[in-house]
Amino acid sequence: MFYRTSDGHPLAHNPFNSIVAPRPIGWISTRSAMGDNLAPYSFFNAVAYTPPQVMFSSTGVKPDRDGTKDSVSQLREAGVFCANLVTYALKDQMNASCANYPAGTDEFAECGIEKAECETIDCPRVAAAPASLECRVVQVIKLLGEGNYLVHGEVTGIHIADDCLKDGLYSPPDRLVRLGNRGDYAAVSETFEMLRPKL
Repeated sequence: MFYRTSDGHPLAHNPFNSIVAPRPIGWISTRSAMGDNLAPYSFFNAVAYTPPQVMFSSTGVKPDRDGTKDSVSQLREAGVFCANLVTYALKDQMNASCANYPAGTDEFAECGIEKAECETIDCPRVAAAPASLECRVVQVIKLLGEGNYLVHGEVTGIHIADDCLKDGLYSPPDRLVRLGNRGDYAAVSETFEMLRPKL
């Protein structure tokens, strides 16, 4: 099949989200004058090694925020955010935190998620996350479409849970990823090694 995106798709659910998958989940925590906030984003990834940098995109708007969502509004004010990674054990808490709570709601408290303080930025992080990336906002880029923003951050500090380090390598029990469709996720636990060829 083929369809022009400008015409819309003929399927029950938008296939774009399922085609570009799996996508890691950035569980983004922020702090502003309104308090602490936590929300998951599946348009999330690393974009550079040196210095380490990540990005996530926020899509859609909330009526109690000016043309965006809580995370983008708060990190614009504070200039920092923390990207927490997610495992299968945290799936229910992660999912609970994506509810459309009113601005100013602390999802940590609302969803029973233990928080810890970051070291290099004034921001909370998910205490039970396998890894958390403390980030300074580099730029917020307006994308095409209403309420679409890309947030680019420089990683200034990294937390790794002790039980996720094995033989000097980051090795969490699994990695929760988004697959698309209505609510499809996967927990990636099987891995294999494939090294670059040497010429």
